[in-house]
Amino acid sequence: MTVKPTARVREASQQTDPQRSPAPARSPSGTVVSLRDAAVRVSGRTLWSGVELDVGAGEFVAVLGPNGVGKSTLVKVLLGVLPTAAGEVRVLGEQPGQAGQRVGYLPQRRSFDASLRMRGTDIVRLGWDGDRWGVPLPGRFGARRKAAARRIAEVIELVGAASYAHRPIGQCSGGEQQRLLIAQALVRRPELLLLDEPLDSLDLPNQAAVAALVGRICREEGVTVIMVAHDVNPILSRLDRVVYLAEGGAVSGAPEEVITSETLSRLYGTPIEVLRTSDGRLVVVGQPEAPAIHSDRHAAPGAGEGKP
Repeated sequence: MTVKPTARVREASQQTDPQRSPAPARSPSGTVVSLRDAAVRVSGRTLWSGVELDVGAGEFVAVLGPNGVGKSTLVKVLLGVLPTAAGEVRVLGEQPGQAGQRVGYLPQRRSFDASLRMRGTDIVRLGWDGDRWGVPLPGRFGARRKAAARRIAEVIELVGAASYAHRPIGQCSGGEQQRLLIAQALVRRPELLLLDEPLDSLDLPNQAAVAALVGRICREEGVTVIMVAHDVNPILSRLDRVVYLAEGGAVSGAPEEVITSETLSRLYGTPIEVLRTSDGRLVVVGQPEAPAIHSDRHAAPGAGEGKP
């Protein structure tokens, strides 16, 4: 993956971390997401511009940055929900929004009411045929129903949710709900999985478990993953690259190359300090937003990326 941002920000070097598992082999023909000189405006304000980005098949990429810089907006652009103000975007070789079920999407997390009686399997099934009207007919559609049931059971097993998938979704924990929602996004076998802050509001053990699950799906299923994250630490060891958005520009590369004092200072145009704690976690201080954006604190309700 490459990003060519504004003139004052250069892409981080392309050195390889020998401790990180290599991504599947890729070629230019295997490009899943491509942006060329792309810019986006929301409510009359340009969030980012001049961005050129290629994401290859099988990559696990995190989109990082402070609140309000357009991380979730990038996902909306890739989904075709929001048009670009300039430049060109391709998703799986198509215009955004035209790739259909080849793209899976998990929006920002919303809690289910504890009284909701829909089972986890019902939630997953919505990803299979929730866009179809009416009730399935008997007889000649029996084979189709059986195929759907097999795929739903298969993807529930894939995410490790078989033991609680028949419970009402409102009685599942936050981590269990998130696994079932990931299964919903995967049920049609997408080639690209877009995740908008899937770790938000989860406790540390569940963050680690969901991060491990997404990393395994990326590697074993060959699904390209683009994940918006407020905190990079739970997924840090599993990433191929990060894209860091700030001040209308972007920079990309391996995490240890991008999340550095030097690189982020160039991106922000002001001194930034990146600290590493004794347990290996990264803390970024000095940016215009409140310090420690890569911590376990999340944006206040109604702030930042939840709105375009």
